[in-house]
Amino acid sequence: MEKTKIFVLDTNVLLYSAGSIESFTDNDVVIPMAVVEELDKFKKDLDQNGRNARQVIRKLDRLRIAGNLREGSPLQTVSSIATGKLRVLSSSALRAKLGDVELTQVFQSDLTDDSPDNRILQVAFLVQLLQKDHQVIFISKDLNLRLKADALGLKVMDYEREKIRSDVLYTGFRTVELEESALKAIYRENRLPEPPAGLFPNEFVVYRNRDNSGQTALAREFPDGSFATLRSENRTCWNITARNREQRMALELLCDPAVQLVTLVGGAGTGKTLLALAAGLEAVLKQEQYEKILVSRPIVPLGKDLGYLPGDKGSKLLSWMQPIYDNLDFLLRAEGPAPKGKSRYSGGYSPESLINSHRLELEALTYIRGRSLPRQYVIIDEAQNLTAHEVKTIISRAGEGTKMVLTGDPHQIDNPYIDSSSNGLSYLVERFKGEKLFGHVTLARSERSPLSALAANLL
Repeated sequence: MEKTKIFVLDTNVLLYSAGSIESFTDNDVVIPMAVVEELDKFKKDLDQNGRNARQVIRKLDRLRIAGNLREGSPLQTVSSIATGKLRVLSSSALRAKLGDVELTQVFQSDLTDDSPDNRILQVAFLVQLLQKDHQVIFISKDLNLRLKADALGLKVMDYEREKIRSDVLYTGFRTVELEESALKAIYRENRLPEPPAGLFPNEFVVYRNRDNSGQTALAREFPDGSFATLRSENRTCWNITARNREQRMALELLCDPAVQLVTLVGGAGTGKTLLALAAGLEAVLKQEQYEKILVSRPIVPLGKDLGYLPGDKGSKLLSWMQPIYDNLDFLLRAEGPAPKGKSRYSGGYSPESLINSHRLELEALTYIRGRSLPRQYVIIDEAQNLTAHEVKTIISRAGEGTKMVLTGDPHQIDNPYIDSSSNGLSYLVERFKGEKLFGHVTLARSERSPLSALAANLL
């Protein structure tokens, strides 16, 4: 008979997902007292960690009212699917129950009480010693803490409820090899073979000559169920022409108003942000399909944070939004050097004029909660630094007639509590594939410059 499980949760699990305490169905959950102390430090923060901390504290208070947190309160109080119990335990109370002098010496030498992490590990270790008829599992998103727990003989796991296998992430297209004669029939007669089984809406098929991989044709499964080849000429958008097959697929989705949610995944220099901005400028300024472009990105620094930034909100955002300005500058400026005394921008548009006329809005994700965004072309850049809950919060802001584009590279994550498998962008791609209003493309080839492509391949 399988032992009943007891899951001991680390602070970062609760900060990552406020719903984690009810995710273990019929098993019991233990929250160390040190975790409650750490939640108290986060509860006043205005970011996602602060919101999750407050939600967890409110749930614990409901459980306190419904039962006894030390002896165990039924999780059904906060969830219809969880049938286990939740306890809040301190290492000192558990040590008193055990009364093991040798164990106390171990904690004094290796796991001193001056560290909250050590006090959390003490609770997990002591629960394992006291509950021999249960399987105790320590859950943490802190890799170093998992290493320490494993060294103590604890069974450890990451919080994997929202994890996706990054190595098999949906790419948005598949490749089918054909004989040369069949490929020529596509070009000359627009006669496509039977589409592959199990195609998702807005998924592409690359037909490739079996004997010459350079000869290809491209087809798409449309949301209405039709399957058709794409025109032979390259797609152009705001004077930007796709440089490779994946970019062409991306522009097809970005320029199709029926596809209301688009995700673009790819490494540095693959053109994710540039393509999204070009399609946004085309749709807002030329086609007038949307009222304005809203661009946002998570405030997560690479390396050491610069700290306090002076000025108003616009001045503070300038540093974080500089990559967006760089792309806008490239898209809006005239070809060649500007004539003396003339604007370097063509078409009468500059980043500043678009912002002043409210056709372009740059916003920090901090301020997007609670907003409703109708008839807007929304771009969320660097979305790999978001959790699944944050992505849900953002997409649920979409109002009538709004298109959302999320871009990012799951292998370049600066958020310490998520990785290539647990970030919100990867989670979104896997959960939305198969929906008619969703499209996705994974971009593989760097087109920024020969040097950038070489760095992406060699470093």
